[in-house]
Amino acid sequence: MTVITVIQIVPKNAISSWADELLAVDSLAFLASTVLSYWSIRHPEKLWKAEIFADRLFLLGMVLMVGESFLVAFDLFMD
Repeated sequence: MTVITVIQIVPKNAISSWADELLAVDSLAFLASTVLSYWSIRHPEKLWKAEIFADRLFLLGMVLMVGESFLVAFDLFMD
C-alpha cells in the first residue's frame, strides 16, 4: 500500500508506469502463492506439488517487490 501511495506522489513517467504494472503482477503472485499454500495445507495427500509452486511464486513476488522498490527509489532520488 505504501508503494501505491508513493507512486501516486511522484511525477508520471515511464518508471512509475512500470512500477504500477509490476505491482499488479506482484500482487497476483502473492495471491496465487497464498491460495496454493492454503490448498496444499487443506489437501496434503494430493497437492504436494502445489506447495512447491506456492514457494516459487512467493519468491517471485519477493524479487518483484525488491525490484519495484529500486525503481521507486531510483525515480524519487534521481530527479
